[in-house]
Amino acid sequence: MSCGIGIVSSVHYQPTLMTQPHELHLASRDASNIVGAASALVMPRSVDDVVAVVEGCRQKNVPFVARGAGTGLTGGAVPPRGAVVVSMMSMNKIREIDANRRTAWVEPGVLNADLSRAAARFGLHFAPDPSSQASCSIGGNVGNNSGGPHCLSAGVTSAHVLAVEVVLSDGSVVVLDTTGGPFDLRGAFVGSEGMFGIATAVQVRLSQTPPHHATVVVGFPTIEAGAMAVSAIIAGGTVPSALEMMDAPITRAVEDYVHAGFPLDAGALLIIEVEGLVNGVESDIATCLRVCSDFGATSIRRATDETERALIWKGRKTAFGAIARIKPNYYLHDTVVPRRKLAEVLDAVGKIAHAQDLAVMNVFHAGDGNLHPLLLFDGRETGIMDRVHRAGAEIVRVSVEAGGVLSGEHGIGLEKRDFMNLMFDDASLAAQAMLRHAFDPHGLANPGKVLPTAAGCGDRR
Repeated sequence: MSCGIGIVSSVHYQPTLMTQPHELHLASRDASNIVGAASALVMPRSVDDVVAVVEGCRQKNVPFVARGAGTGLTGGAVPPRGAVVVSMMSMNKIREIDANRRTAWVEPGVLNADLSRAAARFGLHFAPDPSSQASCSIGGNVGNNSGGPHCLSAGVTSAHVLAVEVVLSDGSVVVLDTTGGPFDLRGAFVGSEGMFGIATAVQVRLSQTPPHHATVVVGFPTIEAGAMAVSAIIAGGTVPSALEMMDAPITRAVEDYVHAGFPLDAGALLIIEVEGLVNGVESDIATCLRVCSDFGATSIRRATDETERALIWKGRKTAFGAIARIKPNYYLHDTVVPRRKLAEVLDAVGKIAHAQDLAVMNVFHAGDGNLHPLLLFDGRETGIMDRVHRAGAEIVRVSVEAGGVLSGEHGIGLEKRDFMNLMFDDASLAAQAMLRHAFDPHGLANPGKVLPTAAGCGDRR
């Protein structure tokens, strides 16, 4: 199946059209290790442009894939052969910020961090903060229901989206919100990974920026000790805004890269952040640190100013980039496991990597058990991808068997599509397919993703 200029000319629209091989090569992949084959890349600038693209695809029965900044890690924006890739990055306007209602209407190409910067003058921010927030788009956050370190207390993207303007696969434009009857269609759309239509605007909830922070880096002798401290903190009734953990190998890599002052003699590193009013923050952070001491904390360092706090978070959020100094490629999943199983599953992850002769580093959202084990490799090595994918599949299996789930924030895409039956029985998968069909009866919106019964696309490289 192929398409291109014919679709564009048949509907008289004017967005940028790209068909050069190097352009299609870039549009045919995201930040995962999966590659597709786009036939055209279009960059709409308005809702009318998106409608024209979708109607043209429907007339010719050509699939289309909405694409944001391309930072996704599961192949969610990878196009099946012959599909039109619809890049939303030219629709990047903040249409409105209503400081009184603490809301904003933004186009999908607005970058996550740019939205918070724009809202900062009103003392507000957008709470979801993926590690890629400087480059990922709001549309992509909506598609994958993204999270981030500070979503432990604030919640992931779905908790901060009030309404979505969507172009459905028949070209109609609808607004999905929480006032449309008994069904939360907005909630269904958030996290649908582009299979329900294309978001052209998003109304988000903005949060008040807290007046006081306490950011502390705590060293532990082992991952197990740190994980037990995390469980005890939350079991005691304190829910910090962030509880992030790094193992010793990734701590060393990050320190060499960022020079954040992380302790290199620690077996595990825990970043704790508490936000709010001064008295509450100081009480909560004192409680957290008492718990850490009870579980054998070897070092405690508190950020003394905003510059030091920013450096600590730069270290955490550039962890993936830091490993490029060690190996040119990495592969990771984002399974979620019960906090009480963190140490057990991480031990299993280490054994899995060792069995496949792979190096592994761990950085993860300890507060909600969202793991990010990074398998390091050199893609030029013969047969390496087979070992990498065997390890990845085993990590997913072990996580689910421990009572976990497939994804915390990266989505399913192509990467975890064939693992869905580990979590869902046939009836549950059929119900999900029915919901997808209700939004997209033509089956043209990002086909082949998430549901294992759908036709696959893309090649693992």
